[in-house]
Amino acid sequence: MKTLYLIRHAKSDWSIDGLSDIDRPLNKKGYNDAHKMSLILKEKNVVPDLIISSPAVRAISTSLIFCRIFEYNPKSILINKNLYDTSVKEYVQAISKIDAEHQVVLLFGHNPSISSTFSALTNFTNQEIPTCGIVGIQSNITNWGDFSKKSNTLIYLDFPKNHL
Repeated sequence: MKTLYLIRHAKSDWSIDGLSDIDRPLNKKGYNDAHKMSLILKEKNVVPDLIISSPAVRAISTSLIFCRIFEYNPKSILINKNLYDTSVKEYVQAISKIDAEHQVVLLFGHNPSISSTFSALTNFTNQEIPTCGIVGIQSNITNWGDFSKKSNTLIYLDFPKNHL
């Protein structure tokens, strides 16, 4: 059994002029939402054995907050450059390359790719994942390369707005 949690990075700060997109940090709401959503996911007894993140500062920052809450070694985060400014094809490829030893994976990325990946891997279409939204998908497979729409089940869907 394999479980994948697609997590869109938390809200970012657009107030710094001249900062490149990849270097944009989280804003205060982003930090708060990442903390809140990581606690909620931990309460569901989720125990990640792999965390993958885009190299963007806002995605890494979101994943680091989850690491702290899950007591996951931040040095073990797998940074995948193919998860930034890319397409659903690269997200699916990244998922298919996850080592079979990993059972529960948190993957931090960006829109529109993360929402498109959600649609590609489930029967949900036109569902945009908001910032710091979490989608849990489970599949009764042995290898991540077999993770596909026909074998997947949506097990979790939650957004910060659900907890105002």
